Amino acid sequence: MGGTTSCRPINFRTRQARPSAPRMKFFETLLQTFGGKPIDWDELEASLIRADLGVPVASRILEKLKEQEAWSLTGINDVIKVARREIEQILPVKAESIDPLPGKPNTVLVVGVNGTGKTTSTAKLTKHVQKRGHTVMLAAADTFRAAAIEQLEIWGERTGMEVIRQKPGADPSAVLFDALQAARARKTDYVIVDTAGRLQTKTNLMAELEKMRRTASRVVPGSPHEVLLVLDATTGQNGLEQARRFTETSGVTGIVLAKLDGTAKGGVVIAIARELNLPIRYVGIGEKVDDLLPFDPEKFIESLFEK
Repeated sequence: MGGTTSCRPINFRTRQARPSAPRMKFFETLLQTFGGKPIDWDELEASLIRADLGVPVASRILEKLKEQEAWSLTGINDVIKVARREIEQILPVKAESIDPLPGKPNTVLVVGVNGTGKTTSTAKLTKHVQKRGHTVMLAAADTFRAAAIEQLEIWGERTGMEVIRQKPGADPSAVLFDALQAARARKTDYVIVDTAGRLQTKTNLMAELEKMRRTASRVVPGSPHEVLLVLDATTGQNGLEQARRFTETSGVTGIVLAKLDGTAKGGVVIAIARELNLPIRYVGIGEKVDDLLPFDPEKFIESLFEK
């Protein structure tokens, strides 16, 4: 998004892990398992998969290590070096930002399953856009849950953003239609849409999301301009399956990785980047409305391998 506001770097060292879900960093896990020991290839593969890198990425790292073993003695330092080099090649060098496009309003659909932090991420994204000098309108299109509408209205009050809503059970596409019409009349820069927490296995709900996309394009040609999928960093490989299904049916353009506070877990980011070639736009590192940062691949990788 436009503007020159600088963003503070992600510093995982300053965040405390949640007591209910302590997690070790990737580097620490490997050292604990293999430090001072010969490398067991099967156990190494299992460790890589447990880190949520996924089977294809784990296999790729193992292949590179076995090639290296032909001319040198492979130890834990070699594993770390090769793993880091492969991950650096998979993740983009620079995070992509969401920039305003010609024409108003720019429309952003926020999608994801229940419990991932979707509505909270919607509010954080709104604040992030607002701080860059843009006007924003929120659309409470998660009409399946009255609590979701109320939650978004609370966030709207906190951020000073108008929320377009209808009664619970209303047609989500009708809410989106009203929001886009109002935003056009008021020359609002962005409409950010909180959608229902659709389980990726619910075909009818996926069809509803596609209907919303068609509605958006009729009101504002070329919209939605972005479809951001919110994933829970602690979900693991289930997050990859969610990304597959939403990408197939919803035209996802980027990922918001929520609940990354307190841990460098989130290796599923690497699996998603490799398989689906989707950019990681933002990471959520806390519960406050300002705790949404543009994704920095270099700092994310550094957090995986820090001692």
